[in-house]
Amino acid sequence: MKFPALGARIYGTGVSAIAIVNLALGTFDPTQPVPALFPGRVVLSYVFALFLLIAGASVAWRPSFARAAAALSGYYAVVVVLLMNGGSILAHHAAYGDYFGAIEGLALASAGLIIYARNGKAGSRTAHLLTRAGQCAIGLSVLYFGGAHFAYSANTLSLVPKWLPPSQIFWAYATGIAQVAAATAILTGIASRLAAILLAVMYASFTPLVHLPLLLGDPSRQFFWTENALNIALAGVACVLAESFAPSGSIARKT
Repeated sequence: MKFPALGARIYGTGVSAIAIVNLALGTFDPTQPVPALFPGRVVLSYVFALFLLIAGASVAWRPSFARAAAALSGYYAVVVVLLMNGGSILAHHAAYGDYFGAIEGLALASAGLIIYARNGKAGSRTAHLLTRAGQCAIGLSVLYFGGAHFAYSANTLSLVPKWLPPSQIFWAYATGIAQVAAATAILTGIASRLAAILLAVMYASFTPLVHLPLLLGDPSRQFFWTENALNIALAGVACVLAESFAPSGSIARKT
């Protein structure tokens, strides 16, 4: 019997955390831009949040985690990327910032795809193709995240703790360069596992250095709660990615 490895556990926990925030506030998170006047919006937010909570917890802790990961992959790819963000992208395709929700959804969908491909019932060739597709999609997502550090340098700069040496501007650009370099390694297959591991470490460090202090400073803002949960999920995405570059079968623990 297979049980999820570390990456799937972190990924599932992050998705569950996003769901808990949405359930507590009765709304969608910023990656799911459902119009305020959409019919039954509140009820729909609870339904989707319950789905994310159950699926995320299943990915993190249940032997059926591969099927739950497939469900999350489908949800984020179809509902979040296409239905919730597709219209905005078509209307504002030249605006870099309008891609955030879709790209974050793509990264989360891709991690679910990799977990399913490497632990589900797909044949070896299909599993390999799906895994590589997920890896490339995450690589493109990371490339976008890195580019955002330069496209929105002022916003990035404001997030860096002032006490962190050598300077805020150094870390704003260094983390952007690091993500671009990691994306290049992932897409080319050169030192890709090392790049994914370092990416996971960097994302994990964002919680105590950036997101948690912001939340503690103003716990009334939904955005800070969501960013903490999303960052956990993205750290899980990077861990899943790193595990996918390991020898086949090592992504899951058998008992």
